[in-house]
Amino acid sequence: MKLNHPQLIKLLQQAYSAEKAAAFAYQGHAGSVKDPIQKAAIRQIELDEWNHRKEVLTIMQQYDVPVSKWYEFRFHVIGKVISASCYVIGWFMPFYFAGSLESGNVCEYFRMKQFFNSLGIKEHDTILYEMGIKEKEHEVYFLSKIKNNKLLPFFEKTFNWGNKKSANNIDMEALEPVESSDSYCKK
Repeated sequence: MKLNHPQLIKLLQQAYSAEKAAAFAYQGHAGSVKDPIQKAAIRQIELDEWNHRKEVLTIMQQYDVPVSKWYEFRFHVIGKVISASCYVIGWFMPFYFAGSLESGNVCEYFRMKQFFNSLGIKEHDTILYEMGIKEKEHEVYFLSKIKNNKLLPFFEKTFNWGNKKSANNIDMEALEPVESSDSYCKK
């Protein structure tokens, strides 16, 4: 079956390639931190990103959505540059920007779910929900590491993410089940 939804196709292609960039970035991030517990947690997040990439590809293949060579190249370069920069930009910024990025990634999966649902397709609801929630867990982890840092108020004001601002409306203390999650990430 071919998808007749250009926004969904583009979102799938971007998400697939962006997950590689994120995984590459986390390789550098994990390598740059000294604390073994943080290192292990970041490496697990990297593995989650590779798994998300695999899951998105499975969905793309089901609908004959091609992998974008442009996005693959672009996000490969972005991921490698971010990975290398983790060794030179200090401790705070990799945690801050990882949390900010994850905050936005949450909505990619909920928008995919909404787009599929608009086509009458519900078979991917659970996996897309789970990937969106996993991205939220990543956001929460990164924020937990910097929430009391003196730089956070400045970065939150400048880049619009932090203790008081998120790119999504998911409350981990009051999660909606898959069937009731349509209110997440509505624009």
